Amino acid sequence: MRSDAIKRELEKAPHRSLLKALGYTDQELERPLIGVANSFNEIIPGHLHLNEITDCVKAGVRMAGGTPVEFPTIGVCDGIAMNHSGMKYSLASRELIADSVEIMVEAHQLDAIVLVTACDKIVPGMLMAAARLDLPAIIISGGPMLAGRFQGKNVSLSNIFEAVGAVRAGRMTREELAAMEEAVCPGCGSCAGMFTANSMNCLTEALGLALPGNGTIPAVSAARRRLAKLTGMRIVEMVREDLRPSLILTPDAFENGLAVDMALGCSTNTVLHLLAIAREAGVEINLEKINEISARVPNLCRLSPMGGHYLQDLDEAGGVPAVMHELAKKNLLHLEAKTVAGRTLGEQIKDKKVLRPEVIRSVDDPYSSDGGIAILQGNLAPGGAVVKKAGVSGEMLVHRGPARVFDSEEEAVQGIIGGQIQRGDVVVIRYEGPKGGPGMREMLTPTATIAGMGLDKDVALLTDGRFSGATRGACIGHISPEAAEGGPLAALKDGDLIEIDIPRKKLAVALTEAEIKERLAGWRPPAPRVTKGYLARYARLVSSASAGAVFA
Repeated sequence: MRSDAIKRELEKAPHRSLLKALGYTDQELERPLIGVANSFNEIIPGHLHLNEITDCVKAGVRMAGGTPVEFPTIGVCDGIAMNHSGMKYSLASRELIADSVEIMVEAHQLDAIVLVTACDKIVPGMLMAAARLDLPAIIISGGPMLAGRFQGKNVSLSNIFEAVGAVRAGRMTREELAAMEEAVCPGCGSCAGMFTANSMNCLTEALGLALPGNGTIPAVSAARRRLAKLTGMRIVEMVREDLRPSLILTPDAFENGLAVDMALGCSTNTVLHLLAIAREAGVEINLEKINEISARVPNLCRLSPMGGHYLQDLDEAGGVPAVMHELAKKNLLHLEAKTVAGRTLGEQIKDKKVLRPEVIRSVDDPYSSDGGIAILQGNLAPGGAVVKKAGVSGEMLVHRGPARVFDSEEEAVQGIIGGQIQRGDVVVIRYEGPKGGPGMREMLTPTATIAGMGLDKDVALLTDGRFSGATRGACIGHISPEAAEGGPLAALKDGDLIEIDIPRKKLAVALTEAEIKERLAGWRPPAPRVTKGYLARYARLVSSASAGAVFA
């Protein structure tokens, strides 16, 4: 066993003495040492109960003959970090999480790793670590939050963000907002819609690195605790089988992940994260591949914020295995791909059925014949841009309107609530990319404010930053190259005509290449917004969004 490096032979007597100081017996040290990375904290609702999930994992490890070794990782709550400087740290935390897991596992020569996670950047950070370490590894999430109830309807976090805009527009009272505030988040779990956290947890199943149900079983369910025990048991078997991520995270697995992404209508952030995970796994994925898969995979689900269904509904409908069973009917998956369950993907989904067809549509009757995400290109985004096509109203799939240019999220929010935006406008928020932000902030406040004001079918929003998975509307992000690197976005002026054609995958400004070049000739990069600490280092190291915003 790998852990023999810290527990066997004469020279390891000092190491054994330290392990025995922790209370480990000789019998426990004879077993595989299974790292359990627990991202519990008391600031993220999705992580509040992870000590309980971790205890179940450790029980499963012990039942199967392993010795669990728990250690912590950090986590940022994107909802709480939203619309202030704290959001600069969200994406940046992904690299720290991957690095911290790598450090703990390598420094202590653990035999395998169970990654206990829940929310936005923590899931991909842990997946990146799993791919990098290439030791037996398995993901178990804390599961999704149940939807709240307000005025007889199911609601979740996106509703309260949009409600702020509704109050500003006089479409909702402050008293109603206060009542909704009490209702939208009823307890622990990752927020109830198909936002980034739940998107990534569902994709862990498609990638093959989690057991069935990981993405959808509610956080409060006893089934979630049972799944955690089974996960702990399974990792010990994986050590004996030497089943590693390199055998699972193959090109076929990533294509399966992208196919499920398109069918579910996941967050645009999945593009960043799948690119980053693939890089760690040594698998080539590019934006062209994403569009290729989107073109042939139908969109089968419209969960919040695009529709009225939530993760608990998807779970009742059969979960991710039922979605994959539908896709397999049209040969849209690689069924021979390996999974952590020790079965092929095809074996795993063979008997799965859709139990609620109003939640998971038939592959013969999809919401659209192509996927939920599209990559756009053109003279405004030569390196690509990302849009959640499934969340765009039909009226805005093709749009031409004047740019209203802002150099930060704060300026844009003030312009929106100050009445500067008219129907037909295209709001541009620049200098919010990976380097320029730094940290590529999510822009849920401006998008939700526009939606709450009833303008989501009339106003588009472009940025070199990101959007929350809770965003809906004609919101195009990840524009590359970013403005801070002299991308075309830096050349825009108020009134420039922006041309959006999502069906044709085009994003352009009505300027010639010569005009863009002339404007950029006099452009100078803005002074760094952060000059010390981790964010300053992040800005120096981070690559383009089109490459996954990984460290170069």
